Amino acid sequence: MQFYDKNFIIRVFHVHKRYGPKNALIDIRLDITENEFLFITGPTGAGKTTLMKLFYMGEPVSEGQIVIDGVNLSRIPRRRIPMLRRKFGIIFQDYKLIPTKTVYENVALVAEAVGIRQRLIRKKVDSVLRTVGMDGKQKSFPPGLSGGEQQRVAVARAIAGDPRIILADEPTGSLDAASSKAIFDLLREYHRRGATVIVATHDTELIRRTGGRVIVVEQGRLQTSTVIPRPDC
Repeated sequence: MQFYDKNFIIRVFHVHKRYGPKNALIDIRLDITENEFLFITGPTGAGKTTLMKLFYMGEPVSEGQIVIDGVNLSRIPRRRIPMLRRKFGIIFQDYKLIPTKTVYENVALVAEAVGIRQRLIRKKVDSVLRTVGMDGKQKSFPPGLSGGEQQRVAVARAIAGDPRIILADEPTGSLDAASSKAIFDLLREYHRRGATVIVATHDTELIRRTGGRVIVVEQGRLQTSTVIPRPDC
């Protein structure tokens, strides 16, 4: 078995995840290629979020192995986990912005964490906020923003470190149709720039409009994998 194929940025080998006696994921086998746009779908509680947490070591694997960009997670020392996480930009359904920090400060925290030089951080933060349509909101606080605006800031925070992999967990779950489309347009733009994008979602209409590979997880098992043609292909 070849673990370190350069064409795959994520490889999942017979992965199980258990919480006590409950099986959250069962024998997951999955290869994700570099610069792929992948959707993970399935009913609530199927294991979609759990699978994505395993990628960035937000949860430990119970059994099996995961390789991220050539690094076997079962062999990574604890001190190297922060370096691994620099490869990821993560967008959460509930935003997870710090309410007592400004928009600028929320995004700058990521830029600082990935080691961008202090003198370049302002330029970087202003650039990503402009990209997501939030230029001029640097001094605003998250509670004063709409849901769509908060999610745009969450996208800006995710891309501030120029991640190779973007994980988006139900990024449009609480947004209206216009805001949902705007978020997916941003994800497609970063995919075009070279990022691997992995989205957990129930939104079948946005999957149809966006296109890409779709895997279905049900009761902890990977059931099917299909490819939806991209509209611009």
